[in-house]
Amino acid sequence: MINYQLKTNEIIEDIKKKSGEKPALLLHSCCGPCSSYVIEYLCEFFKISVFYYNPNIFPDAEYIKRKNEQLRLIGEFNKLGKNIDFIDCDYNHDEFLNVAKGFENEKEGGERCHRCYEFRLLKTAKAAKEKNFDFFATTLTVSPYKNAQVLNELGEKISTQTGIKYLYSDFKKLNGYKRSIELSKQYDLYRQIYCGCEFSLNTEN
Repeated sequence: MINYQLKTNEIIEDIKKKSGEKPALLLHSCCGPCSSYVIEYLCEFFKISVFYYNPNIFPDAEYIKRKNEQLRLIGEFNKLGKNIDFIDCDYNHDEFLNVAKGFENEKEGGERCHRCYEFRLLKTAKAAKEKNFDFFATTLTVSPYKNAQVLNELGEKISTQTGIKYLYSDFKKLNGYKRSIELSKQYDLYRQIYCGCEFSLNTEN
């Protein structure tokens, strides 16, 4: 089993050795709570832009609620001088339903979820290439309910396809998930009770 936190450390140590501006990171975020620790941890080493691309979220009112919490958290961080940017994306739930088609009855964490991860990571990497970012990454690995190995394997594959460097991660390490809960309480963030799509809603409740 690969220790992806060690791979993160290696990238950060390489960055520390170089002078000049921080590398630009396009960080896919699934929600404010998951991004809280990740932003806090990475902003010392990267110029972060949060990429909010989550067409899987259902219903649209839930999507808006989560996006607004993400924006509110970024605002709180920027009051502390962290200078986090936000890139919004169109919300089209049909895009996700096309990806999930035929896998609606898969168990949570199975192939449907893996396809969803890849779909969102590919969108992030393509945007990173178009906008001349140095790295792309995702906050998803902070969750103990997400498979970090699958996410990193997908990130590596997409990096090869697009030519954009992928920031390996297992953000739940170093008490990252615990810290995200602490920050969520500190900023009174809305913590959702299901991953996002209608299939996870039916599975988890």
